[in-house]
Amino acid sequence: MTDIQLIAAVLFGLALAHTFAAKTFERLADRFPRHAGLFHFFGEVEVVFGLWALVLIIAMAVVSGGAEAIKYAETRTYTEPLFVFVIMVVAASKPVLETIRALISTVAKVVPLRTAVVRVWLCLALVPLIGSFITEPAAMTLAALMLGPLIFRQGIPEWLKYAALGVLFVNISIGGTLTSFAAPPVLMVATTWNWDSAYMATHFGWKSALAVGLNATVITFLLRTHISNDAPGAPKPDRIPPLVALIHLLFLGGVVAFAHHPVIFMGLFMFFLGFTKAYEQYQNPLILKEGLLVGFFLAGLVVLGGMQQWWLQPIVSSLKPTALFFGATALTAITDNAALTYLGSLIAGMSEEAKYMLVAGAVAGGGLTVIANAPNPAGVSLLREGFNDNEIGFGSLLLGALPPTVVAMLALFLL
Repeated sequence: MTDIQLIAAVLFGLALAHTFAAKTFERLADRFPRHAGLFHFFGEVEVVFGLWALVLIIAMAVVSGGAEAIKYAETRTYTEPLFVFVIMVVAASKPVLETIRALISTVAKVVPLRTAVVRVWLCLALVPLIGSFITEPAAMTLAALMLGPLIFRQGIPEWLKYAALGVLFVNISIGGTLTSFAAPPVLMVATTWNWDSAYMATHFGWKSALAVGLNATVITFLLRTHISNDAPGAPKPDRIPPLVALIHLLFLGGVVAFAHHPVIFMGLFMFFLGFTKAYEQYQNPLILKEGLLVGFFLAGLVVLGGMQQWWLQPIVSSLKPTALFFGATALTAITDNAALTYLGSLIAGMSEEAKYMLVAGAVAGGGLTVIANAPNPAGVSLLREGFNDNEIGFGSLLLGALPPTVVAMLALFLL
């Protein structure tokens, strides 16, 4: 262990503490209005890891020299933060959102139950499973935007909103396991371990689908008396020309197809921005700010997380398969699950059972905290205004996510 590794571990711990205490800064802003702007800044969850990553780079420059600090920052891989930013903006564009909303509404009308209730269930069950094909960040963006006016609003008991948020986060995390390319923790090991989509569907996907359906059913039942077609602020569907919608979907598909090639998907994004400007009569304002903040959060996590391998990898490599499953679930709450499985992919000689347990635990625990799974910051950014004080308490999120996490764990461990 070097001095900079120890400093990085301490800063990582401080970043975690800052994340959980973010709501406290908002209270301080109300208490000390003279410094409200500063406290609001520190209370923005999306800036936490970027802020502490800056502190790490400065500390590295002091301890190891400026050249080493710059070299470290430049050798990190920022593909995932860039991808999440782009996919959030494209998926949240009005033509894509209206297309998915129309699909959900069509299916909901066929089911012989109250349409609004079915729509909520589909957003919590079907959309996370669609994430296996359009990627988890895109599914999170679409689900959050459609659910926001329906259940993440004033008038819904706060505990129910946290329970629903926990279900959404957990279902997104496990719902992407039908394929080998949509869930970040799966993507980290798929090539190394030769796990293709057929393997994922037969070993993970069907179990996850059962857990997703059960979680969505339970929370929708609890919410049923609060769900209304006439919910305040619920958007009315708009008609988008089919060609415009098709072009947006092609942009979405192109970004997904080149998710590992930032030069390509960023180029597509530039064309996308030009197209939305040319046909802005069919657009809502793009969520550029929200996307950039989420990308900043994930980039900070990349910088800070890159220095945690020295203590994380020995823990992962020392655990037996069953202990590894529960350990991975717990560790995911304080580390990004993709980082955890990546460390596992570096361990030589892991048994097939251990590989399964590591990934199963990582995806099962992906809803416990905002940092547990890459799409979670997107959900927080898009839904925070539906909670008291426009902030999401992460202790409350943890409690809300525990029941659906247990369901996911049982499905992946026992079936």
